Amino acid sequence: MKAIMFDLDDTLLWDARSVNEAFAETCEFAAKKHTIDPQKLEKAVKKVARKLYATYETYEFTKMIGINPFEGFWGKFRDDTEDFKKLAAIVPQYRIDSWTEGLKALGVDDPELGAKLADLFPTIRRTKHYVYDETYSILDSLKENYKLLLLTNGSPDLQNEKLTGVPDLPPYFDHIVISGGFGRGKPDPSIFRHALDLLNVSPDEAIMVGDKLTTDILGANQTGIASVWINRTEMKRDDEIVPDYEITSLQEIDNVIKSETK
Repeated sequence: MKAIMFDLDDTLLWDARSVNEAFAETCEFAAKKHTIDPQKLEKAVKKVARKLYATYETYEFTKMIGINPFEGFWGKFRDDTEDFKKLAAIVPQYRIDSWTEGLKALGVDDPELGAKLADLFPTIRRTKHYVYDETYSILDSLKENYKLLLLTNGSPDLQNEKLTGVPDLPPYFDHIVISGGFGRGKPDPSIFRHALDLLNVSPDEAIMVGDKLTTDILGANQTGIASVWINRTEMKRDDEIVPDYEITSLQEIDNVIKSETK
């Protein structure tokens, strides 16, 4: 084995925590203006956002690249393609509508507050930068012996902004591949083959570590790369997508490597 590919969000970078904290603080701000339950507001806003997100002409593109509705809540999408330009034009009103309609679902008709919350969420989200406790120590242990590649779905502008927030992380990688820059997202086998070409390795000389069965694991399986599902929350899965390995911490990667090199 010569190379290890890593997903970014919720594999090395604790993106879910950042999003959850930004929602919580934004909804608590709203609760100071009106008598509403912050948790109910968050639930209502997310429901509205998912529904709205699927109505835009950019929806199929965002699905293919791998940009979720809540990245649309704070991303600027300053990427130089027509699809990203369309997305950048859509998201400001999308954010306002999501918060305003979420408030309405709780009986609060306050467009001014909806607009304020739409601005507040990205401001808060940009202060939230978390990596998992074991991320750096594991990368330190792997860097000298293996080629490392970061393979992440999303907008190059937004994913690079996330990486800028954790400046110690990018130098570990020989290559960083972002789906929006490549033109296809995981699980499309073409982006995995592109990663293999950059690393100059064959599929049986690499492993892919990621948290999402439907992107990281499926794509690796389809490309003949050993797949490692990091399942920190011990989610139950069916047998539709089966990883070669399942771990609950990055610290278990050593055991995977030993199995692969037997």
